[in-house]
Amino acid sequence: MSLRVYNTMSGKKEEFQPLVPGKVGMYVCGVTVYDYCHIGHARANIVFDIVYRYLQYSNYDVNYVRNYTDVDDKIIARANERGISSQELSEEFIRAFDEDMAALGLRKPTHEPKATEHIAQIIRLVEQLIGKGMAYASSGDVYYSVDTFPDYLKLSKRNMEEMQAGARIAPGEQKRNPMDFALWKAAKPDEPSWESPWGPGRPGWHIECSAMSSTLLGTTFDIHGGGRDLIFPHHENEIAQSEGASGKPFVKYWLHNGFVNVNQEKMSKSLGNFFTIRDILQSYDPEVVRFFILTAHYRSPIDFSDQNLNDAQAGLSRFYEALQAADTAVEGCPEGGASGPEAPALEAQFRAAMDDDFNTAQAIGHLFEGARTINRLIAEKKFRKQADKVASVRAVRQKIAELGDVLGLFASEPANWLKQKNLKGLQALGLTEADVEALIDERLAARSNKEFARADQIRDSLAAQGVELLDSPAGTTWKAK
Repeated sequence: MSLRVYNTMSGKKEEFQPLVPGKVGMYVCGVTVYDYCHIGHARANIVFDIVYRYLQYSNYDVNYVRNYTDVDDKIIARANERGISSQELSEEFIRAFDEDMAALGLRKPTHEPKATEHIAQIIRLVEQLIGKGMAYASSGDVYYSVDTFPDYLKLSKRNMEEMQAGARIAPGEQKRNPMDFALWKAAKPDEPSWESPWGPGRPGWHIECSAMSSTLLGTTFDIHGGGRDLIFPHHENEIAQSEGASGKPFVKYWLHNGFVNVNQEKMSKSLGNFFTIRDILQSYDPEVVRFFILTAHYRSPIDFSDQNLNDAQAGLSRFYEALQAADTAVEGCPEGGASGPEAPALEAQFRAAMDDDFNTAQAIGHLFEGARTINRLIAEKKFRKQADKVASVRAVRQKIAELGDVLGLFASEPANWLKQKNLKGLQALGLTEADVEALIDERLAARSNKEFARADQIRDSLAAQGVELLDSPAGTTWKAK
């Protein structure tokens, strides 16, 4: 099956056929850098990191552009509150964004342009629109005239008459139509500004992305992504600007990720359920957050809660436990033997899921089946003497790691990851590794002295505190529940 993607413009899944065979141009709206990123930003950026990774895995040459909006009303207001320049503020939060994305395991895009580095291109684009009669200057501002673009609202499918009925012109704006939007804003005191044919000013939000995407990807490109909240007005206005200026289609496929709710409510500072990525990483491993986000299809809403994150941690632990079990089981076994069909079948199932509009939830389900296959094979009697079974475990273990890398998962050494997870679990329980090891030693001594009641008491006491003992021929290990 070839890759199919859900195109917001058509409202259906379509076969993915890039404009240039083997090459993909992709633009994703980045953040406005005035504050730390929250869990909604984490989801959007992880989603399109997966799109990027899977396209690369499918042997496409991907030119991935993700911008920084570094001039904006919110940036200016926050900088003024703190008594620093807009540039200082934006650079601070660009660094913070980069740190957060690196922690979450994102690959760097091909290009990460800043709006302030593309002022000349923005001005040229505004001039084009004025020249075509699609924009007009008014007291130093420049507005896009939506009446000149008959296809306006074709992405969001909204009704123009209904929207115009509720639209108002704000004080100070000199629009011809309440639905018209700013391409260029005249300078105000103590705001960053650049010289332009209409006087000093700065770009509007929407025109920034049109200028950056066309500069780095061309007039028409393959994929434009972002959160559902950007469909209107941002992406709708990008289409009007870009297609108005060029007369050509702007984007072939529009992809939008679903919202994040917090404990089944919309995230908002007023409700006190607003969590930054940094808040969350104080309590949870970044890979757990990534795994949690990928357990839902990217277009579906996802509910952020401690319970769901704890479930994600348990699920991720199952993978690392299976990988560690595979490593232990095949250690010292000779190479050779013919592996079975399990690994190729796993890859085929994974690809089928991902080819169906990047269905990471289903893909992870298939990887779980791979983990179960490992556990089933090594549980068979005389496993180590069956060369073909050993080869199959090695092949499935390698395939899970390879496919996990497509999702940005399983990069750690299993033993190290599980140890760190268990140590954090102990810390939450108010125990130390030394406490547990001392009790394991005491239990071993009790069993050697045939004091089985005492040995069982130690095991049960630890279990009651949240520590499970795991006995094997190699000795006793433990894990925090």
